Amino acid sequence: MFDLIIVGGGPAGITAAIYAARKKMNFLLITKDIGGQASWSFDTDNYPGFRHVSGLKLMEKFEEHLKDYNAEMKIDEDVKEIKKISSGFDVATNKGSYQTKALIICSGKIPRRLNVPGEEKFLGSGVAYCVVCDAPFFKDKSVAIIGDANSALDAVLHLENIAKKIYVVCIGPKLCADEVLCEKVKMIEKVEILNDTKITEIVGDETVTGIKVEQDGNQKIINVDGVFVEIGFVPNTGFVNGLVELNKHGEIAIDSTNMASVSGIFAAGDVTNVSGKQLIIAAGEGAKALLSVVDYLQRVKE
Repeated sequence: MFDLIIVGGGPAGITAAIYAARKKMNFLLITKDIGGQASWSFDTDNYPGFRHVSGLKLMEKFEEHLKDYNAEMKIDEDVKEIKKISSGFDVATNKGSYQTKALIICSGKIPRRLNVPGEEKFLGSGVAYCVVCDAPFFKDKSVAIIGDANSALDAVLHLENIAKKIYVVCIGPKLCADEVLCEKVKMIEKVEILNDTKITEIVGDETVTGIKVEQDGNQKIINVDGVFVEIGFVPNTGFVNGLVELNKHGEIAIDSTNMASVSGIFAAGDVTNVSGKQLIIAAGEGAKALLSVVDYLQRVKE
């Protein structure tokens, strides 16, 4: 029986774990990977003290800090279900089951799907959701990036020196990312921006060979070797199974102490209803959640 289990190894989860380790708590961190969505960022220039650092490098710094405390971690484990038990909570993963008195859920968000024909068929064969993970497979090839916000343009910058040609497919009339990103992308000669364009199908044989799009009422096929889907994220709360209250966006609703609707369950980071989905906010929320857990455990002990 742990005092605390932290679910998720992104900035919120790692920060909570560092705080827990410093307080010498009996805790466990369970995560599929270290860094989470934050690791996918090509250039992070708004985290104080780390100007122009990739998200991957920044999260490696987080991991190094945590490892200094020899914290107990279960990496490459997916949480499948959380159940309330008399002594606390049971956390079931794809590899085991663990019991705890309190929980901090920092599971972040997962990529939103296009839900068009060919997307599932070519997943791993030209369709990708993580440019940091899969960009090297498209060296000197043509790719399409679906999306018009920050994550899409961040993907463009990552692929700039890798891909031969980059199409940015925007469903709206213009890019809606931060202006500094828009300016950078528009300066890249190999980038072609397609506004007011809807992707209707991903086509190919064994692998992706193109995308079918609709623009101004006309349909055409654009030949590409890969498709990066960058249309946003949805909260990773599938394993919660109705245990805690979610808002209309599927985010875990928390109070000012980061506690969810069930006593003993706390949450932090992008998986919650806190506004501002930023790395620095997630880290701060992770610290706040852990301090709230300490207070909670003291109260139930008394």
